[in-house]
Amino acid sequence: MSVINEIDVQALQDITTAVQAEPELGQATLSVNGSWQGGLRLAAQTGAMTQGGERDETRAAKFTMRSDEPAGLLGTDTAVSPGEYILQALAGCYTATLAILASAQDIELKGVQVELEGDVDYRGFLGLDPSVRPGLQQVRVRLHVDAPGTPRERLEELVALVESRSPIRDTLVNPVDVVTTLA
Repeated sequence: MSVINEIDVQALQDITTAVQAEPELGQATLSVNGSWQGGLRLAAQTGAMTQGGERDETRAAKFTMRSDEPAGLLGTDTAVSPGEYILQALAGCYTATLAILASAQDIELKGVQVELEGDVDYRGFLGLDPSVRPGLQQVRVRLHVDAPGTPRERLEELVALVESRSPIRDTLVNPVDVVTTLA
């Protein structure tokens, strides 16, 4: 068994082979269930996950995520803001994708640091200017990758591959059908 960057490379190859042979194994549905806590606060928990048609309840209510807004935006600043969760989701996905791809290419990582910034113009959210989108206008990611003995050119290729394979980046840069219903 070969483990690189705490990733079981054989298991990664096995998963890849299985999904290639049976594409439905690569289909998954994630879920989160939240409850308003008053003001701008929300408490949400992970829900069940369905993968390859099989429902997995082991993640249901396993993790709780809280959100709030900074005091300057009428929140009570008791938790991470939803916008910061977006940046964290991208940072987490970039890091996981980088670790998996580096391991598959036999690149040993000594360390990875991720710095993210996102710009928002609240005129869109407040309905003051219909030409301004209410969401993030730009997200900047700076990766610090410590991989001794790996040429910078190879790391640049790895980062380009991370950009093309990151599910969260893909979600942010491509239209996603968000269906909202009133229960």
